[in-house]
Amino acid sequence: LRLSELADLDLNDLDVKEKTVLIRHGKGKKSRVVPVGRYALIALQNWFGIRHQFTTDPGLGENPAIFLSSQGKRLSVRSIQQRIKHWCKQHGFNQMIHPHMLRHSFATHMLESSGDLRAVQELLGHSNINTTQIYTHLDFQHLAEVYDQAHPHAKKNK
Repeated sequence: LRLSELADLDLNDLDVKEKTVLIRHGKGKKSRVVPVGRYALIALQNWFGIRHQFTTDPGLGENPAIFLSSQGKRLSVRSIQQRIKHWCKQHGFNQMIHPHMLRHSFATHMLESSGDLRAVQELLGHSNINTTQIYTHLDFQHLAEVYDQAHPHAKKNK
């Protein structure tokens, strides 16, 4: 997800049964449905178990946002950035991790493990496949391994 897409998520966007989330306001105002992994679902279910503690102001009513601040308000993009920065510092990371780096790592690992550029394009919400190609760089060694495993002529010569 893009950082803004994460911040915009509402409770109704998550379908726990189908293990998907609806991105309503993607880049270019496009919507898409993306899968939610089992570890993310577990973390979300744990969060939902305590989320009500942050929505106690009767004057505010139920905030539809999935992620709330301690004041019961939707987390802003900036707040999420600050939380990641704090987490990195707390866990001794020497390099600052920015939210877009997480998206980039996700895309790279998905492409390396699946080799399916089109699927990665859909997951990232790119309208143009060229954006996905630029976005995800693969090292030459990995490309050689994929070739050796997938190409019919490479298989015959083994």
